[in-house]
Amino acid sequence: MAYPHSPLVAFLVGIATVILLLVYLDLPAVFGLIIASLVVGLVAPDIAAGDIASKMATAFGDGMAGIGIPILMAAVIGKSMMESGAAERVVRSFTNVIGRDNADYALWGSSSVLAVPVFFDNVFYLMAPLARSMRSRVGSNYSLYIVVVGAGAATTHVFVPPTPGPLAVANEIPGARLGLTILIGLAVAIPSALVAGIAYGRWINERIDIPLRDAMGTDEEELAEVADRSADQLPTMFEALLPILLAVALVTSNTFVNNIVGENSAFGPVTRFIGDPNVALTVAALAAAYTFFRHSDLTSNEWTDELIEALKNGGHIAAITALGGAFGVMLASAGIGDYIANGLKEIGIGLLLTAWLIAAAVRIAQGSATVAMLTTAGIMAPLTSGLSVNPAYLVMAIGAGGNIFSWYPDSGFWLVKEICGLTQRETLMTWTVLTTIISVVGLTVVLALSTLFPLA
Repeated sequence: MAYPHSPLVAFLVGIATVILLLVYLDLPAVFGLIIASLVVGLVAPDIAAGDIASKMATAFGDGMAGIGIPILMAAVIGKSMMESGAAERVVRSFTNVIGRDNADYALWGSSSVLAVPVFFDNVFYLMAPLARSMRSRVGSNYSLYIVVVGAGAATTHVFVPPTPGPLAVANEIPGARLGLTILIGLAVAIPSALVAGIAYGRWINERIDIPLRDAMGTDEEELAEVADRSADQLPTMFEALLPILLAVALVTSNTFVNNIVGENSAFGPVTRFIGDPNVALTVAALAAAYTFFRHSDLTSNEWTDELIEALKNGGHIAAITALGGAFGVMLASAGIGDYIANGLKEIGIGLLLTAWLIAAAVRIAQGSATVAMLTTAGIMAPLTSGLSVNPAYLVMAIGAGGNIFSWYPDSGFWLVKEICGLTQRETLMTWTVLTTIISVVGLTVVLALSTLFPLA
């Protein structure tokens, strides 16, 4: 029989378990996340004991269905771009145009633009090789490059339609016109990314030096060898960028047709197929792998072995990421999201701040920014008539709250950790703090803009 505070108990026990297993006992993440997920199921009274294991396995399978193939293909893209010299070519072009001291702006801008049509994780797959190659060329600043790439992708992910998350929230909130929501989203995203990405990135970069470790099928020695190649040994700029261009073009085609032309148009079935991340990233991986083959001295068998090794690494990353998501799903199944949201929605403060608090609490409790945003949108939608400002500001407040404090229950935390080759502590100091700064600065900007320009 359920008891009143069981969701909170399940949350606290689950978090304590994952910290004990992963931080203090240093258990491999796969085992720690499985055990913690099962513990949450045992503590949560609304989950039947006989269903706990199957529920966790289903959540893991659902996670793999969403990220399994993209991560496998991302591993091939990363390996191929690094070892073919494609990432090195792009990095050299960046530094030639804007200088090494401004490389963080180039990575931030690229990450922000790429994130508009796709989910955050797909952007990180494509940008991680560039951040690693930039670190290899410069010899330092890896903390900075991770933070700016994360800032570009994360701010767009929660603030700027037609990125899927804020687009879905804008559709849920009555009166939130898409064009104005995009403009306000940009006005919130840019200062948030500058403070959290550039300012915090440069600050934390002076305090921790994160080394290049084996990740995405490459190690520091391989990266150093590529960095020493002459320009004529590297792919052309077009060939180097082709995997990224293909992935973004294919996914964007689906976004464009759905939101501009109409998903029921004659183009809908075609773009739904080619724009699916599973297809788009597979096409991009094939292009990257072919460039790798052309710019290496490997035989066909050796090239195949290298790709298989990349897929093995990708499988490990996918497993950890999906299990992190499953842990969040188990917490959500315990009812923690609804429990917190219902407790906050009537606390008697302004609607913008209330929306931020609900989204932030649900995000911290169950991990997923998108789930936190959509949950909060559903709660706040009936209350928008009480707003004294444009509803687009409510969309932004929800996005800011949903971005806060990415940590153990969030699959994105594990994705960043594994793809970048970070320790848990390094991930908390870079990615977790970054997402929190974006959330707080975003809320501050929303409150300031809505006061100065209510647009009601």
